[in-house]
Amino acid sequence: MKPTLLILAAGMGSRYGGLKQIEPVGPNGETIIEYSVFDAIRAGFGKVVFVIRKSFADEFKAIFDERLSGKIEVEYVYQELDKLPDGYTLPEGREKPWGTGHAILMAKDVINEPFAAINADDFYGAAAFQAIADFFKNEVSANQYGMVGYQLKNTLSDFGTVSRGVCKTDGNDNLIEITERTKIAREDSGIYFTDKDESKTSLEENEKVSMNFWGFHPTLFAHLENQFKTFLNEQIHLPKSEFYIPSVVFELIKTGEAQSKVIQADSPWFGVTYPEDKEYVVAQIQKLTEAGVYPENLW
Repeated sequence: MKPTLLILAAGMGSRYGGLKQIEPVGPNGETIIEYSVFDAIRAGFGKVVFVIRKSFADEFKAIFDERLSGKIEVEYVYQELDKLPDGYTLPEGREKPWGTGHAILMAKDVINEPFAAINADDFYGAAAFQAIADFFKNEVSANQYGMVGYQLKNTLSDFGTVSRGVCKTDGNDNLIEITERTKIAREDSGIYFTDKDESKTSLEENEKVSMNFWGFHPTLFAHLENQFKTFLNEQIHLPKSEFYIPSVVFELIKTGEAQSKVIQADSPWFGVTYPEDKEYVVAQIQKLTEAGVYPENLW
């Protein structure tokens, strides 16, 4: 059974200022999403599932239904604030989405095979998709997941701070800890993150970080359902609380219910966190196109 690509595209791009998921960055107006799908098809994926919001579904489908028709099976699921388990009610005033864990959970009824989950606005590179495809062929199981790791120094923005999941691994490249660090930026003396009390701590350039490129067995969905209920019981009243997928995986590692391999892929990464990032992304894709990694006309 071919694996599925799950693309998390329901975010509204608050720092970017618009729907960055559909920003044109390729020579013929291609989006970053299309390069991910192109790489996934080459790596042997059989289906793509988009997690979006109903508020921009028509605009989104107008692009991808046409461009991906006949290339790969396409499905859509919707992440809405009121999509909660039975017995739970959306708190008054809640505006922030429930997070990446909730987004992935929205696909539980349409995915029954191993799947990769990625961000819509990140360019991960062909080698990363091939690496995760190889993982699906050789290693994935009901309690063995995977994550493509990137070096921190290659995941920063010149135009503002970023948040990254900083990883620790054992001697077999199994993930043993993942810590969410916010407000990461490069300064003259190195790379630093700023914590809640505004104190700065340095980070190593070659630290392995998660860019939310995960490889999962469909057993994940049962764990997501259980943990999301626990999250809601504890944090539903907090208006900015989020149910992050790295936290879900780390909890499974702590309890011994699953483990995650950190997969190294010699791939470039870039993304559009801020409007100023777009120019860099366009230039990088142009270089890859000129080098023959991608065709001038993607489809």
